[in-house]
This record gives sequence, structure tokens and C-alpha cells, in this order.
Amino acid sequence: KTLGDAFPPSAKFFGLENFGNTCYCNSVLQALYACDEFRERLIEHHAAANDGTSTSGRGKETPDSMLAALGDLFREISGQTKRTGYVSPRAFIERLRKDNVLFRGHMHQDAHEFLNFLLNECCENLQTKLKRDGAWEPGKKTWIHDVFEGKLANQTRCLWCENTTNREECFLDLSVDVEQNTSITACLNNFSAKELLDKNDKFQCDRCGGLHEAQKRMLIHEAPKVLSLHLKRFKYIEALGRHAKLNHRVVFPSELKIPNLIDEAENPDASYKLFAVVVHIGSGPNHGHYVCFAKNNHRWFLYDDDCVEVVDEEQLQQVFGSTTDGGSAGSEHGYILFYARSEG
Repeated sequence: KTLGDAFPPSAKFFGLENFGNTCYCNSVLQALYACDEFRERLIEHHAAANDGTSTSGRGKETPDSMLAALGDLFREISGQTKRTGYVSPRAFIERLRKDNVLFRGHMHQDAHEFLNFLLNECCENLQTKLKRDGAWEPGKKTWIHDVFEGKLANQTRCLWCENTTNREECFLDLSVDVEQNTSITACLNNFSAKELLDKNDKFQCDRCGGLHEAQKRMLIHEAPKVLSLHLKRFKYIEALGRHAKLNHRVVFPSELKIPNLIDEAENPDASYKLFAVVVHIGSGPNHGHYVCFAKNNHRWFLYDDDCVEVVDEEQLQQVFGSTTDGGSAGSEHGYILFYARSEG
């Protein structure tokens, strides 16, 4: 009743049952389900693979893989006759715990570690299937790479001969440092700030052959279709002798232009729109709770395990962080941001 008739029949709003500290998993799964291209391509791939009509035309999906478990879950949600409710991701959790010992306990887990493992494991599942079907080519990318992969330009300039060495690196998500009272744009600029290599860190230059001082920086060479940004809120504090949570206020806009692209980048003015935010609630890295804000047809929803509610976009401002190190503004902080590139 709250939703009215503003949503197409295909729009589903389903919570996920918690099996004891599995909120880290549920929140990331909701963010991925909110990613239109990833969800649609996964469901399409899963249906084709299980019907034996995959692109290669050979063999079905390996039934005991993370990719198959994720496909089963997304297909179950999308195939619901009702618009709202909740489902049990028990089979997916069992698959996760079987494939990775880190997630077998019932202790608090890190949502970013889970996201990183899930995407890389699903890529490996796809590549394994291509090899088994005889359709593998060296360097071949999967459709998951097509959605999430970007490229970095690791540039090192020798200060003796001025020669610049470029090395390309691929990424599925970016982890950025956070500071007090800053923004995502500032975090990305800081990610690409010049670093001086000197003293014991001097650079061995390929051109002049010497060991010299150099400037190093990391720029984005190719921006992905979907940009996943991890805010490094958990940091080892020497004075405390342990990891602590940074409650710093980091403003993230609903629309973003990437500031640290190389000069030669294609479509440098491309705009990205925020569609999901994984939020950590708690005072430290070893305990707490995760929820997810996700956008569907221009409306924002809060997914808290099996509970789903409609929220106003202004509510996202409450998870920017605290303006003081004391953290008087609560313990809810944006942790992983998902932006999709606007087409056209």
C-alpha cells in the first residue's frame, strides 16, 4: 500500500533472513540486487546455464559454486509472485561457509571482505566454466568484469631524467582513505595524490638505469560501469594498539563525477549516480551491524535483514559521519558506496 502503483511488476522488495551475524552478507547482497545490470545479467546467465543454453552452448552451470548459489537466490527473489516479503538465503550462506573458512564462524564479519571475495570467486567460477567448455581465451574477461572492472594507471616519474613509467592495474572496487570533514571527491583526489619516493624508497629507473628520487601517483585510466567505493573506516591506531573505527564525516553526493581520471580517459565528464550504500552501525571493527540503503525506481529503501521500509533520500545524510572525533552523531556510517554510470 505504501508503494502504490509507481513501480513495475518486476520490482521486488524482499528482506533476507539473518542466520546469526550474517547482516554483513545480507547488506551486500541487497546492494548487488539493486545493481540493475549485474542483477539482470546474473539472472540471464543463470537461466541460460541451467537450461544448457549458455553462450558456449556446452554444459550447465556448476551446481556447487558461489555463482550458482547467488544466481539461485536472485532468481528466487525475482520470481516471487508477491511484491514484498522476505526469503531465506540459507543455501547461499552454506555455500559461502563451505568455500571460505573466514565466514564459517558466527563472529562479526567485514562486509567489504565479503564483497571482495564474492566478486572474485564468481569471476573464477565463470572462467572455470569457460575453460571446461573449451571457450577460454587467455586474458578473456567475464561479464562481471564488464560491469565492475576499472583500470588504474600507476605512474612513476623519475626526478633525474623525467621519464614516466606507466603500469596498468585492474580493480573491481576502490578502497579510499578517509579524513575528518571531507567528501568522496576529496577522498578520490587524495587517492591520486603525488607521493615522493626517496631515501630507502628510491626508484630504479628503466631509462637512465639509476636509483633516483621519483614521484608516484595512481590515476583512474578507465572508469567502470559500476563504481564500488570502500571507505577505509577501520584503521590500526598505534596509540591504542588496536584497530579502531573512524567516525569521520564523509559526504557522498547522489551524483558524482570522477575527479582523478587521466587526461586521455574516454568520456571524462561521465556522471555517476548513487544507487546503494552499505552502512556499518557500531563503535568498532569487531562488532556491530550492517544495513543497506538501495534505490529502486527513484525511491530509496532501507534493508535491515528481513525488514524493508521506504525512506526519504535525506535519511542518507544521517550516515555521512560525525563532524567531531568524539562521534556524538551516532554510530551509523556509510561504508561501501555503489555508483552506476549514467548512459547518454
